[in-house]
Amino acid sequence: MGQTLCVEELAWRFPGQRHALFEIAGLDVPAGSSLGIRGPSGAGKTTLFHCLSGIAVAESGRVRWDGLDLRALSPEARDRWRQRNVGLVFQDFHLIEGLAAFDNVLLPACFEHWRAPPELRRRAGELLEAVGVDCRERDVALLSRGERQRVALARALLFAPGIVIADEPTASLDPEHRTRVGELLAGLARTRNATLIVVSHDQELLARLDHCVALEDGRLR
Repeated sequence: MGQTLCVEELAWRFPGQRHALFEIAGLDVPAGSSLGIRGPSGAGKTTLFHCLSGIAVAESGRVRWDGLDLRALSPEARDRWRQRNVGLVFQDFHLIEGLAAFDNVLLPACFEHWRAPPELRRRAGELLEAVGVDCRERDVALLSRGERQRVALARALLFAPGIVIADEPTASLDPEHRTRVGELLAGLARTRNATLIVVSHDQELLARLDHCVALEDGRLR
């Protein structure tokens, strides 16, 4: 099940920076809905991605998921919350070279299991098939950027999380796979009632989502 996002008076400044990178008075995303965030390079989209997922904590303001204030949690508690509730897709993938695509998808299970149970192994294979990766036993170091991005997406969806936050998930994909991944992400919110937030320049992907906002000049528009 998805979770409701509520952002209030969120501001981010880098050390020594006079003006805030962004100041967001408010943002509400209902559980099970999807939101796209677009904007020019350098606007702070990736930093906002980190704040919404609890990877980073802004100097002021609140990010609440189903009423839980991420700022009030210790770093360890935020890590546990994120592991249990959020599927993350990063621009730079964070895959482990030396491991096969299939084993990279199963990595999140290593935090809870000595060996992934059969149902998770089956799901990992189904997800790789869904994103169009048919070289599941190949070392990810030998895969193209597009294949690596699709492996990273499959990994993010392994536990069928209630929240999925993706940073440019289609940036390295060809048109066919951009469409395939876009359909998969947008369908996630509909079929699993997950809350989906996507940072992207991909207009085709953004058009599939329920709402879209622009981060420009430090404000959401």
